[in-house]
Amino acid sequence: MSRDDRDEARAKAHAKGIYPAPASLGRSRNMQANRRADTKPEIALRKALHRLGYRYRKDLRLVLESGVKVRPDVVFTARKVAVFVDGCFWHVCPEHGREPTSNEWYWTPKLRRNMERDQVVTAALQEAGWLVVRVWEHEPLPAAVAAVVGALEHGFDGTTKH
Repeated sequence: MSRDDRDEARAKAHAKGIYPAPASLGRSRNMQANRRADTKPEIALRKALHRLGYRYRKDLRLVLESGVKVRPDVVFTARKVAVFVDGCFWHVCPEHGREPTSNEWYWTPKLRRNMERDQVVTAALQEAGWLVVRVWEHEPLPAAVAAVVGALEHGFDGTTKH
């Protein structure tokens, strides 16, 4: 899809009220720069785990028997450990998350759906025999590494949120 086609599709979605028009060109660029994968906290965690000798798959799509499809940020397939590094805004961190102040009609339900999806994914993975480690992007790297290593070496449930 060309840039013009994307811009046209975006304009149509704005006109239909599917999602809000950006407040400014700067805000639009800022939101477009948000990454789904390979965020700075995720990369730092992966590098630290790799330095410790752990090998993993990144952003591996898992299709569970229940039909749930999920892409953990870091996956240890042999040990069945799935790691998620959740952003404070997108996953509504109790410490740093905040209520949207503009376009609440769009953002509030979207963030609520993200939280609900996190719970469904965690439950589905656990039902399938996986250990789930969820860390916030703001957590200190040593604490995040310790949560993952605890799950890998000792089978501790490293879920630190929800």
